Amino acid sequence: MTQEATIHSGPYDGGNYEHHWTGAYLDVHLISDVGKRRAANEDMCAAAIPAPGSEALGMLFVVADGMGGARGGAYASRLAVGTICSSLFNAPHGALNGSGAPERLRLALVEANRRILSEGLGNPDLKGMGTTASAAIVLGDQAFIAHVGDSRVYAAWNNGALQQVTEDHSYVADQVRQGVMDKEEARTHAMRNLITRALGAREGVEVDLYVVQLAEGDTLLLCSDGLSNVLKDGEIEAALVQETSTERAARSLVRQALERGAPDNVTAVVLQVTATPPETSTQVTNAVEALPGKKTLFGRLKRILAP
Repeated sequence: MTQEATIHSGPYDGGNYEHHWTGAYLDVHLISDVGKRRAANEDMCAAAIPAPGSEALGMLFVVADGMGGARGGAYASRLAVGTICSSLFNAPHGALNGSGAPERLRLALVEANRRILSEGLGNPDLKGMGTTASAAIVLGDQAFIAHVGDSRVYAAWNNGALQQVTEDHSYVADQVRQGVMDKEEARTHAMRNLITRALGAREGVEVDLYVVQLAEGDTLLLCSDGLSNVLKDGEIEAALVQETSTERAARSLVRQALERGAPDNVTAVVLQVTATPPETSTQVTNAVEALPGKKTLFGRLKRILAP
C-alpha cells in the first residue's frame, strides 16, 4: 500500500505470478512465467490502482525485463517498477492531470534509471545490471505510455486490428528500420536480445512517449520479449481479439509461448476497456499518438507537435 495507490506486483520469488483486477471500465490480468529454460524469473509486472479520491492520478501498469545475471536482473526490474510506482504515487506533486501525466511518467523512468545506476555502482554484485520498462497510465479515455528497451506495448482496437505501439530499442529493430533485415528474420536472429537502450545502462536515458485514445472494446497488451520474440503478430492478435476475457487472453499468450519452448521469462499484462471510459481533456506534446488503423496488423502513427 502506498499513500495514494494499492500496488499489485510480482514475482518476488523468481517464480511465477498472476493477478486479476476489475474496475469501473477496465478489466486487467497480469501474468508472469519463468519459462522453460531460465532458472529464475527476472521479469516484473505491476498494476497500481489509485485510492478513492486520488483517481486523477490514473491507473498505472508496468512491465520490466531485467538483465545482468539472476540477481542483478531481478533486482533491476524490481527496483525499476518500485521506483516508477513510488515516483508517481508517493511524490508530493499533487494530483496528476492529463497534461502532466506523460511528463510525470517520463520523469519516473528517469528516476528509476538514476537509482539503478546508483545501486549498481555501489554494489559490485549488481554492477552492469539494467532493465527494460514499458509503463502505461490509463486516465479516462487515454493511455499515456513511456518506453525504454524492447518490452512492447500493443493495442488491439475494437475493430479487430492489432498495432505495435512502441518501437523496440534493439539491434535487430534498428536493422529492420534500415531495411537490412525483415521482421521475421529479426524475430529469430541470434542477436535479437541485444538492446540498445535500457534503464541502468547510462546516465541521461531517453524515454519514448506515446498516447493512445481508448474506446469501449479496445485492449492493450504490455509484454516482455519472452512473449513477442516467440509469438507472431497474428497469434498475438488472435488471442487479444478472440478470447472472451483478459484472463483467458493472457493465459493463452503465455501458454503458447510455453508450448514453443519459452527460452526466456514470459510476462503479459492485458487491459481491456469494458465500458465507455470518461472523457479526458488533455494537451499532449512531444509524444507519438497511436491511431486506430484498418483491419491490418499495424495501424498508423503520427507525431503530435507542440503548438
